[in-house]
Order: sequence, then C-alpha cells, then structure tokens
Amino acid sequence: MIETPYLLFLGDAPDQLAAKVAQGIKDWRPDNCVGQLRMEGCRADLGLADMTLQEARAAGARTLVIGVANRGGVISASWKKVLVAALEEGFDLASGLHNLLRDEPDLAAVADACGRALHDVRIPEVRYPIANGVKRAGKRVLAVGTDCSVGKMYTGLALDDALRARGMKSTFRATGQTGILITGDGVPLDAVVADFMAGSIEWLTPDNDPDHWDVIEGQGSLFHVSYSGVTMALIHGGQPDALILSHEPTRDHMRGLPGYALPSLEALRDTALPLARIANPACQVVGVSINTQHMSDDEARAYCEETEARLGLPTVDPYRHGAERLAEALAAL
Repeated sequence: MIETPYLLFLGDAPDQLAAKVAQGIKDWRPDNCVGQLRMEGCRADLGLADMTLQEARAAGARTLVIGVANRGGVISASWKKVLVAALEEGFDLASGLHNLLRDEPDLAAVADACGRALHDVRIPEVRYPIANGVKRAGKRVLAVGTDCSVGKMYTGLALDDALRARGMKSTFRATGQTGILITGDGVPLDAVVADFMAGSIEWLTPDNDPDHWDVIEGQGSLFHVSYSGVTMALIHGGQPDALILSHEPTRDHMRGLPGYALPSLEALRDTALPLARIANPACQVVGVSINTQHMSDDEARAYCEETEARLGLPTVDPYRHGAERLAEALAAL
C-alpha cells in the first residue's frame, strides 16, 4: 500500500497540464495532500503550500508522488537529486511514469539502503486474458474525447459521485496512473501488452448486478495518432452501454501534435459510436462533458448551452457544474 499523506512533486513541469497527475490527486483526494514541491522553472501551481522535503516530513508527509506526466513518461535527470534526497529524508516514492523507479539503479540502491519503498503504479500485476467479446451483466459507461487530457477522468469521477448521490450502484474503474493513485486500484492500461489491452478491461469490468454502473476511466483519443490504441481497447473491452463525449474547446491543436487540429464533437460521435456498437449494438451517446477550466462562467455557460442545442444532448462541465444531468441520462436508459 502507498502510504499517505503525499508531498506532490511537480518538478520542472512546463505548464499546468503537465502536472495533471498531481492536479487530479489534489482535486479528488485533497486530504491526502500536504503540499507541493517545485523546482526552478516550474510553471505549474496546484495552489498548495510550497514545501521543502524537511518541511513536508515535519507536516506528516510519507510519500513523495511524482505528479508530472511528461511525454514519454521519463524520469528526468534533473529530478534525480530531489528524488534521492527524498529517500534519504525518509520518504517513499510513488510514480506512474513509464520509466520505472525500480529500473533506476541509483534510486533502487538508495531506497534499499534507507529501507524505503518504490511504488511503480504503471506495472500490470495481473496476467490479463485476451478479450473474448462475451456480453457481461451490468451496465458500463465510458467517456471518449476529442483529444488527450480533456477531462475524461474528471468526468468519470464526477459521474460516479452523482450516481451514488442518486442512490444508484456505481464503481469508478481506473485505467491510468492518476486514477489508480486516487482510488488505489485499477488497470494501468497503456502499460499492458497490446494483445491483452481489451481483455484487461473485460477483467476490470466483470459481470455485475443488472442495475450496477461501471464508470470506466477514458484514455487517449481515437483522433490522436499517438494514443488511439488505448481508446479502442476501452471501447471494445468495455462494451459500454453509454458514451459521453468529452471536449476542451480552447485548444488550437491536439495535445503534443501541433500539425493536427481537434475534431468536432459531431465527428467524435459519428466515429466512436459505430465502433462501440461492434461490441455492444445497444450502445448510445447520452451526454457531453465540456472542460471549461480556461473559460469564464458566462463563456462556459454559453458554450454548454450552444453545444446542447446543436447536439440535442445534456451538456455540462461535470467538475464545475456537477454531473447530475449526465447521471439522469444514465438513469433513463
């Protein structure tokens, strides 16, 4: 088990989105967060107290969590001094990067010498099956996005809360490192061997009560040439009964791909739904989730209203406005 509370390490994150792992933990498990540690040049800020390692330990922090999700998921050489010092100060380390802590000889040696734990949450711990496509009991909903990092996890967590508030049966199923660090369980989907990705989602969302909803954390985008594979695995392995379209309207290109424009919500709907109906012919698109974090209240409200009128689907920012209307749409299925 990863010991709490956490000190969230933002390193030299170039922007706020690069610190999305730390941001997610802070937003959904604030009681687990003592403070943040930023290096020179860091352009992200969670609004937590900036702390040294010594101050955080004195405040009770037990684990330093690498809260940065950089392209390629590598442990930067510039971070090493801080990570080694954290181990020597008595912290465990936790990371969701592809570059594993345990594969860094210097970190492994210091952790062993200091009796500290290295937690790599992106390591599959189960021998997942190959997907068989057999229909499972229970209901499932998946958020699919026009791009990566548009709020699919936030949509899922907010929807899970809203379903539970209505007295409905619901379980959030984490499929990425941030979701796993928030909930303590899940499948690190992008670290699963490709042939077993869809099968891992079948394993994650087994037979359940007919009125139980598995809220599957979305990943990637069908339109993102770097990360479309994980989205396909979720669509076919998850066999969703419902899709929620997710979009961040202020971007001028795909995340990390300046030569690619974002698709429209209509294009996302018309691409994702036929693919979902291969595994579940009854699948429906039930709502739209808009990430309005870079918009004013008036801009956010107007954009959601215009989108709802255009698509004929309940449209909200589930983190800003709540996910009750999306939960109502699921209750009506």
